[in-house]
Amino acid sequence: MTCLHLLVTLGFAVSLGTTVEVQRPRGVPLTKKHFYEENKPFTCLDGSRTIPFDRVNDDYCDCKDGSDEPGTAACPNGSFHCTNAGYRPMFIPSSRINDGICDCCDTTDEYNSGAICENTCKELGRKEREVLQKMAEITKEGFLLKQQLIEEAKKGREEKQGKVTDMQENKKQLEEKVEALRTVKETAEQPEKEAKERHLKAWEEQKAAIRLEKDKAKMAEAFSELDDNADGFVSVSELQSHVELDPDADGTLTETEVQGLMGGAAQVDTSTFESVWTNIKDKYHSESQPEEPAPVETPPDEVKEPVVDNDSEPYPEDDISEEDDEEEDDEDDYHEDDDKAPPTVKTPEKSQEDEEAMPPYDPDTQALIEAAQKARDDFEDSEKALREMDDQIRNIEKELSFDFGPDAEFTYMYSQCYELTTSEYVYRLCPFNRVSQKPKYGGSETNLGTWGSWSGPENNKYLVMKYEHGTGCWQGPNRSTTVKLTCGKETVVTSTSEPSRCEYLMEFTTPAVCQEPNNTERSPHGHEEL
Repeated sequence: MTCLHLLVTLGFAVSLGTTVEVQRPRGVPLTKKHFYEENKPFTCLDGSRTIPFDRVNDDYCDCKDGSDEPGTAACPNGSFHCTNAGYRPMFIPSSRINDGICDCCDTTDEYNSGAICENTCKELGRKEREVLQKMAEITKEGFLLKQQLIEEAKKGREEKQGKVTDMQENKKQLEEKVEALRTVKETAEQPEKEAKERHLKAWEEQKAAIRLEKDKAKMAEAFSELDDNADGFVSVSELQSHVELDPDADGTLTETEVQGLMGGAAQVDTSTFESVWTNIKDKYHSESQPEEPAPVETPPDEVKEPVVDNDSEPYPEDDISEEDDEEEDDEDDYHEDDDKAPPTVKTPEKSQEDEEAMPPYDPDTQALIEAAQKARDDFEDSEKALREMDDQIRNIEKELSFDFGPDAEFTYMYSQCYELTTSEYVYRLCPFNRVSQKPKYGGSETNLGTWGSWSGPENNKYLVMKYEHGTGCWQGPNRSTTVKLTCGKETVVTSTSEPSRCEYLMEFTTPAVCQEPNNTERSPHGHEEL
C-alpha cells in the first residue's frame, strides 16, 4: 500500500468517526511521538544522554528524567499517558503501572498485571457529555436571562437618573417654599411673642397686687391679735408672748430680742407696724390658724400587715359570686357617699393654686397664637418634605454609584436578600450590603461582614464578592465572608462553609455571571487522540 493510499484510508476512517491508533511506544502521548522514532537512537528529553532505541521501555531506567521508560514502572519519576479514547486523556505516575489497580479508563496501565479491567471510557464520556450539555443549556438560558437583566438595569438606571433630575428641580422649589414659610412663621411669631409678654406682664402685676392685698390683710389681722389691750399699739410685752418669733431659736424670746424686731421702739401703731411685720411675718403664727398636730410615730413592733381575705385570694375574678358583686356595689356606694364629705385641709391649697394659675388669653392674643401655630405647622411640614426629598435623592445617588458590573447586570440584587437554612443556622446574604448568621432556633444575629469590593481574578473580578469588618471573634479577627458567584438560572445561595476561623465561604448562583455560549459545537476535550 502506498503512502498516499495510507493517508486516504486514514482520512476516510477519521471522517467516519472510527478511532485509529497511531503506532508509538506505550505510555507516550501523541504530542511527543516525534521524539520516539523507532529507526533512530533515542535522546533523553532532558538532553542528558542518547541511547539505542531498543532500550526504550526495556524496564530499566537509563534517563534521569525517566523519559526512556514511559510505559514501565522502572523510573520513579516517570509518567504514563492514558489515551482514554472517548473520554479525557490523563497522566499517571509510572509507579501505578501494573500495580493491579485500574487507573486509566481504557485499562492500558494494567497491560501485564493480570488485573481484570473494563474499558469505561465510552460510558464516562457519555456521562460527561450529558453534564456538559446540561451545563451548556443552563449557560444558554442564564445568558438570555442576563440580557434581560441588563436591559432592565439600563432602563431602571435611566429612570432613576431622570427621577433624580426631576427631584433636584422640585427640591429647588421646595427650598424656596421653606424659606418663604420661614419668613411667614417669623412674622407671625413676633406679634404672638409681644402679646404673650403683655399678657404675662399684666398677670404678674395682678398677682403682685393680690399678694400685697393678702399681705396687708394678714398684717392687719396680726396687729389686731397682738394688740391684746386694744389700745391701738403693739408693745414689747405683747409681742414677747409669741415665742415662735425667737431669732436665735433658743426657746426664749427676750425683751432685747423683741426690741430688735421692733426696731428699738417700745411700742408701734398701725402705721409703723409695717416695718415690724416685715421682720416677723415669716415666723408668725396666727392665733386663728389651728396648729397641725405633730405626726405620731408608730413603733415598728406595732406595724401590722394588711388583713387579706383568704376566701377571695386564691380564686380568679371570674369565680366571684353575684352576692359578692352586690356587696362590692354597696361598698362602692358607700365610698361615693364618703367622697361627698366636707373638703379636707388641702382644699385651701388647691384654691390657692387655682388663684395662682394664669387666666386664659384674651381673644385677640389667642387669635395671634393660633395664626403663629398654623405658620409653624406649615413650615415644619414643608421642612419635613424637604428632608425626605433629600433622603430619597441621597439613596438613589448612592445606588447609582455602585459598581454593578460592566453592563450593570448585578443591579437587580440591590436591596434584595437571599437566605440559606442549614441544620444550625440561617445565613442571609444581602448583596452590596452585608452577610449575617442567625441561630435557627433563636438567638442574636451575627454580622459576618459588610460590603467591601469585587475580588475576583484579573480577567473577571466580578466572580467573587468580599464582605469585611464583621463582628469580632473571641480573641480573633473580625469575621469576613467570600462569596463565589457561578452561572445559574436562579439567584440562590447554594452552600456556606468556614474554611478558616472567622473566615466564611459562600457559594452563590446567578444568571448575571453567565457568559455567551460558543456557537460552534466542539468535543468536550477538543479532539480524540488516534
